Order: sequence, then C-alpha cells, then structure tokens
Amino acid sequence: MRSTHSGYTRLSKVHKMSAAGLGAAGAAAVVFAVVSGGPAAAQPVAVKPVAFDATAFTSDEQGRGELARQADGAAEQARTEAAAKVKSVADAKAARAKADAKAAKDAKAKADRQAKERAGKEAASRSTDRKPLKAAEAPAAAPKAYGNDLDGWINQALDIMRAKGIPGSYEGIKRNIMRESTGNPQAVNDWDVNAVNGVPSKGLLQIIDPTFKAFHVDGTSWDIYDPVANIVASCNYAAKTYGSMDNVNSAY
Repeated sequence: MRSTHSGYTRLSKVHKMSAAGLGAAGAAAVVFAVVSGGPAAAQPVAVKPVAFDATAFTSDEQGRGELARQADGAAEQARTEAAAKVKSVADAKAARAKADAKAAKDAKAKADRQAKERAGKEAASRSTDRKPLKAAEAPAAAPKAYGNDLDGWINQALDIMRAKGIPGSYEGIKRNIMRESTGNPQAVNDWDVNAVNGVPSKGLLQIIDPTFKAFHVDGTSWDIYDPVANIVASCNYAAKTYGSMDNVNSAY
C-alpha cells in the first residue's frame, strides 16, 4: 500500500534495507577500483549515501502495539459481556424458581382454607338439619346398665343414637364392626391409603381422626378408641353420607 509523507513516496522497510545494501556495495566497488589502479582511479564515482529512516520502524511498532491493545480490549469486553449474560440467565432461573415456590405455597394455603371452610359449613348444616329432641324423646333419667362387651357397646350406642336422631340398627352396626375390626376397639389399620397419609383408621368401625372429630356426638367420649363414641360418630358419618350405617356393606 502506498502512502505519502512530506512530498515523497515512503519506502517500505525491505526497500530501505535493499537501498542501503546497494549503497554499501557501490562504495566497496569504488575502493576496490582505486586500490587496483583501474579506470575508477582516474575517474572516481561519487556515491550518494542513503539515509536510514528509523521512523518507519517506529511507526510500524506503534501500529502493531495499538492493534494488540485493541484486540486485548475486545477480548476483555467479550468476557465481561459473556459473564453478564450467564449471571442474567442464572438470576432469571432463580427468580422463576422463587415465584413457582411462592405460587405453590399460596395454592396450598388456599386449598387448606377452603377445606376448613367447607368442613365448618357442613357441620353447621348438619346441626341445622337435625330435628331438636323433644322432652318426651329424651332417655329415661334412671341409669341403664350395659355390658362391657360388643353387645353392650352396640346397645348403648343405639340408645344415644335414638336420642340424637341418628338412624341405624343393631344388625347393621354389628355387621360392619365385624368386617372392619372383628370387634377389637383398639384396632388400627397401618397399611391402607389413610395410613400412608398419616391418618390411620382406628377403633371398632375404623374411622379416622378428622372424621371422628367432625362427627363426634355430644355426651360421648372424645377418645376415638372408646367403643361407644366410635360407634356413634361412625354411624353419624354414615347417616350423612349413606343414609344409615345399615346401607354400608364395604369400606366407607
């Protein structure tokens, strides 16, 4: 590539070195002619020195240094931009994960709240639908003796159920007890889906704790293993769900 400087064409580094070499060779030829006594001794030839331009080398070195600095700067900028992009992607993923976790937590809280509200409404509805007991329907004031066995537990539960307006018969209750627990008031199911969920079925009629509490009948024990309380709460649940314990012929 040609460039101009101070009115003449700048020689490349190779051209200048060639010119310097030719000048030196010419000077040597003159010396040889003088010493040998040849024609050059009678007619000396004037050789014009060729000036060495150091600025060309300096300019080239500066250019290469500038290019190197520009390359280093571009590489550093590329690294900075790549790191920023990686951080941006990581921040976006973290933000999405945080948002998803919050949405899941909010959804669970909403579901729990709705379930609690439904349970409250159902309990209130059952209380409203039941016909209040009349004085004539109340159990006799005199205490009645019941045997501490399956027969006695069922009969005591039936008396309470009649007083509370809960349907069910001796045969229907006993049939379901024998299928669910074989008459063992301490029976616990540790293998079905309720057990897997942490709320195993318990007692004579294998009722789970949340259902027992929701359908517990006043005047009976709050102990789920109490045979009479277990029967009455289970029959209360069956009446609401199936019309009567008599209509239950399998797991309920």
